[in-house]
Amino acid sequence: MRVLSQPSRASTTITVVAAALLCMGIVMVFSATATLGDEPLFADPLRNPAIRQASFTLIAMLGLLIGGAIPYTFWRVRPGSWWQPAILLLLIAIGFCAIVLVPGIGTLRNGARRWLSIGPSSWGLGFQPSELAKVAIVVFTAAYAAHCGERIRKFWRGLLPGLLLVGLVVALVGKEDFGTAALLGAVGVGVLMAAGARIWQLVLCAAPGVAGMVYLIVAEPYRMERLLAFRDIWADPRGRGYHQVQSLLTIASGDLWGVGLGAGIQKYGYLPEARSDFIFAVVCEELGLVGGAALIALFIVLIWQARRAMLEAVDDLGRLLVVGVAATIGLQAALNIAVVTVSVPTKGISLPLVSAGGSGVVFLATMIGILANVARRRGREWLPDDD
Repeated sequence: MRVLSQPSRASTTITVVAAALLCMGIVMVFSATATLGDEPLFADPLRNPAIRQASFTLIAMLGLLIGGAIPYTFWRVRPGSWWQPAILLLLIAIGFCAIVLVPGIGTLRNGARRWLSIGPSSWGLGFQPSELAKVAIVVFTAAYAAHCGERIRKFWRGLLPGLLLVGLVVALVGKEDFGTAALLGAVGVGVLMAAGARIWQLVLCAAPGVAGMVYLIVAEPYRMERLLAFRDIWADPRGRGYHQVQSLLTIASGDLWGVGLGAGIQKYGYLPEARSDFIFAVVCEELGLVGGAALIALFIVLIWQARRAMLEAVDDLGRLLVVGVAATIGLQAALNIAVVTVSVPTKGISLPLVSAGGSGVVFLATMIGILANVARRRGREWLPDDD
């Protein structure tokens, strides 16, 4: 069988949908950044969130193209070779996730040490290692499980080594970012399960993982406060429940068709994190239920085309990469929307490709490029007149 690399319906749709989400992100971040002052838009472009988002989106587009151009087989495990890109990427991610926790190196923002500063402080630029960890977890678990093959069903020589490395990344990220840590753990376990790992072995290993998650919750008072606030957001609508109440009010204000793009009111200081974690609420306010449903539909189309790419993948590595990328995008989008609609307790997790942020937009777009690359590659039987 010969593997061909050429555009397919799935790869084209995945790329177009990703570009549409990125463009929608630019528009909504520009809208959510609006102020009542008269400061010119380009007065301080390095500090202006809207200009920065547009710049990050251009870089993300480049990452999407690069991820789609590099053959996904680049990430395969090479037996007997020192050159192991997937393992190297994971080690780099682990290093950055550890360094960011060091006081004086990691930058403290909103009470959490999740960023590494880039360039002079006047630029206000930062890099979030947990976003790199998302790519590393997907690539490593897919490459490792594909290399193991049937051996992934053996606990000591197959499942455990991979699971321990996933757990290490989750622990480092979870120290300051519980929501992303939970997402990484779910994606890593999901890829291993798709590779054929025994479910009872995963359940057995889940006990210490659950214990660790409980510890991460009780170790930080603000996480317990979020859980208590979620039980009854109306008990303290101006205090612990303020964020959730304002999110629901923002969504309800949009009704069916919305108040109009740029005409939203809640973004003017009423809804916290309007351009980042809670941008979906701004979408619903300005574009209404129709706009919110259209945004959700784009994610559904993306995941559905990923399913198609998975079914047509020519090898285990491609199939598992698709599972990992689709799980990351799908779970993150679902978690964000669930938080904004107050279906789950508040977590610091963004809406993929749409929320303001540089690291998340760039690395997630690159992952989708890898997904599109898998969708491009299909098998074809050798024919007598083949070159």
